Amino acid sequence: MDCRSFVEGQIAEIRQTVGDATAINALSGGVDSSLVTVLGHRALGDRLKTVFIDNALMREGEPQMVVDAFGKMDIPVELVDSQEEFLSALAGLTDPEQKRHAITDTFYSKVFGRLVKESDAKFLLHGTILTDIEETVAGIKRQHNILSQLGIDTEETYGYTVLEPLKTLRKDDVREVCRHLDMPAEMSDRIPFPGPALATRIVGEVTRQRLATVRQATEIVEQELGDSAAFQYLAVLLNDRATGIRDNQRQFGQIIVVRSVESTDARTATATELPWAKLHRLCERVVAEVPDVSRCLYDLTPKPPATIEYV
Repeated sequence: MDCRSFVEGQIAEIRQTVGDATAINALSGGVDSSLVTVLGHRALGDRLKTVFIDNALMREGEPQMVVDAFGKMDIPVELVDSQEEFLSALAGLTDPEQKRHAITDTFYSKVFGRLVKESDAKFLLHGTILTDIEETVAGIKRQHNILSQLGIDTEETYGYTVLEPLKTLRKDDVREVCRHLDMPAEMSDRIPFPGPALATRIVGEVTRQRLATVRQATEIVEQELGDSAAFQYLAVLLNDRATGIRDNQRQFGQIIVVRSVESTDARTATATELPWAKLHRLCERVVAEVPDVSRCLYDLTPKPPATIEYV
């Protein structure tokens, strides 16, 4: 693709569409939202308000890490603590679509809707990519950032217009544009991380304790597979238990699934053929370091029939 033409075209379109108004965007730290933030900032400067909403679902230390990284690029990001609102909305829910809907509704109708009103922003910059649109429209799974494609009138429902500068790109294209803009490698090469975050990696109810479990397992997986060059790697907490032994005592512990896949655009994926020694070390660390976990499994299922994420 012609990255220069794409960047120049999107900056010009954002400026023309927003005019003299104010825009806002929610940064997650993923490659898509990071690129949108940089494009929006170049187009609008101080008229783009960027927020990072701490929804209690992020990886260890992620909120402050993202804010600090963008601060080094002279892009101010406001950190908003909304943990209780999201956890309350998710309480008692186990169905995947209900969980995704609860996150979407809490984000747009409550937390972000409030921030938009406070900022007087008339436009929202969104990191929607082509794969998000295709999977939602096809009914594979509802992506949290798909609105107009589902017939939701954002002006009527939320009070602002959504702009989607990346909607014609796939993940590999997004990375290419990031590199063209000389964005730091920790942004351009960052593994995909879903908008609903760790809620997509908890089968069953999302609670603070279950989040702590999958967050710790995620940190181990990312440490161990960071040099694998895989497209994506993650830890999943199942809604089941299995018998184990810890300290010579019977333990009916939780189950963590490790998933690592090869892909270019997330439309299809195959399991990474990890060395046995690597899998063995992963398993050892997860069951030894994560409390109440007695089993660690490796998922070999390709996409399709499975999706990359579990929820």
